[in-house]
Amino acid sequence: RIIRHSLTNSNFPKMSTMIRIAMKSKYPALILPRVMFSSGAENVVNIPAIKREFRARLEAAEEQSRLGGGKKRIDKQHQKGKLTARERLSILLDSASFREFDALKTHRCTDFGMENEHSYGEGVVTGRGTINGRPVYVFSQDFTVWGGSLGEAHAQKICKVMDQAMHNGAPVIGLNDSGGARIQEGVDSLAGYAEVFQRNVDASGLIPQLSLIMGPCAGGAVYSPALTDFIMMVRNSSYMFVTGPEVVKTVTQEEVTQEALGGADTHTSVSGVAHIARDNDIAALKACRDLFDFLPLSNREPVPVRYTCDTREREIPALRRIIPQDPNMPYDMIDIVTKVLDDNNFFQIMPDYAKNIIVGFGRMEGRTVGVVANNPSVLAGCLDINSSTKGARFVRFCDSFNIPIMTFVDVPGFLPGTAQEYGGIIRQGAKLLYAYAEATVPKVTVITRKAYGGAYDVMSSKHLRGDINYSWPGGEIAVMGAKGAVEIIFRGKNIKEKEAEYADLFCNPLSAARRGFLDAIIDPADTRARLCEDLEALRNKEPLAFPKKHGNGPL
Repeated sequence: RIIRHSLTNSNFPKMSTMIRIAMKSKYPALILPRVMFSSGAENVVNIPAIKREFRARLEAAEEQSRLGGGKKRIDKQHQKGKLTARERLSILLDSASFREFDALKTHRCTDFGMENEHSYGEGVVTGRGTINGRPVYVFSQDFTVWGGSLGEAHAQKICKVMDQAMHNGAPVIGLNDSGGARIQEGVDSLAGYAEVFQRNVDASGLIPQLSLIMGPCAGGAVYSPALTDFIMMVRNSSYMFVTGPEVVKTVTQEEVTQEALGGADTHTSVSGVAHIARDNDIAALKACRDLFDFLPLSNREPVPVRYTCDTREREIPALRRIIPQDPNMPYDMIDIVTKVLDDNNFFQIMPDYAKNIIVGFGRMEGRTVGVVANNPSVLAGCLDINSSTKGARFVRFCDSFNIPIMTFVDVPGFLPGTAQEYGGIIRQGAKLLYAYAEATVPKVTVITRKAYGGAYDVMSSKHLRGDINYSWPGGEIAVMGAKGAVEIIFRGKNIKEKEAEYADLFCNPLSAARRGFLDAIIDPADTRARLCEDLEALRNKEPLAFPKKHGNGPL
């Protein structure tokens, strides 16, 4: 109950009685502090003065929330070459678009002296804003406040923006810069992490989730970014690992630096945990804005459309000369991909990991498309464990958010060797097959040169319900290359003669076209025009689905 009573001197006994009753009640009594009286014959509570005092305290609290850990800690953050939580949001979001939630939230922990330690905002800035006019929900951990450590209230703030993002159908972007769990809060901090993890899973396939690692991210904290769709890191200032260098040394006697164990280059080129690395905070935030522009707001929204002057009628004569005459000569598939896309603009995902396959986003007639392509300049374009996992993850993202997939094929097969077999190439390779077979978005495929063996099947073939499948005239669709096939069939007899015969039969796309496995053999210069027409025709494609809870893919 709120006791706000104007009294004369004779009424004070009555007010005392009301306070005693309120204190015994199950409802708390809010007794306004510093009751002030005006001069005059009748003493009354000076409500305007109380409100002025409250406004002053509110402004002080808001200022403390904006300053985070204070100027000294902010300066220390800058000395490390890092921006503060709020500075990062000001770069990520459109100017003046940010609306903050829970700026005055504080913890309720009373252990280890925490009842005397309070900081408004709880070490994380949360809210909503826009990127190029499109809505987005964000949270940015503030390392200047208790090292950005996650406690109960900190987690509640993150969960609130994630819940709102899911309910309102908008992406969520997390800027991670945290020392980990707030030890003083014990199991409450662990519960907080689990609440965030659950929302990551709930949001998966519903709204895009992007993570930027802009400082330390260790222990259980790493699993929230790992559950999101894309992870970006900053070189030399961001780290991700389950156990740090000290623990590694204690347990395994290995000596390793933070950068070597969990830095940006490690995770973008060796482990494949992260997708993109940039040299500083500003470059990473700009890259995040660029990636965001390609993504739909949710699985219920169409892909975004951007105006372009690049028409579908644009011929590309250079594509007729881009494939070497020697079938064993490498070339860079990125040259083909960029020439086909609008304005030659291709946003590559995981460019430094499993380079034998290329994945990323582009636009066709202004609409977002996903691109998957073998790259003959690395491992001859063979599929291996890492490339299969990389491709499968990307295909599943595109399918989740109704992004059409264009596949460019030049693959001689799966990479042989004991390392691949022992590493589980059978199971790992099946991931890419499963992802393509499961995808119901428009799938358009172009074979530029080789399509051999089981890898031909896997790369969005007609047999996996590819919608449109083309080959260039130099395409080779066969179980294997002519030389290897003849050596097996004829056991060393008349090799040269039979090799020519085999090549005439299978080292061209005619046999597949006769069987309907190809929809057409096209002039490479017309590739862009044909793909634009097909994507327009497939825009209203209705997926074929069988009733089941979910599949059991080869995880």
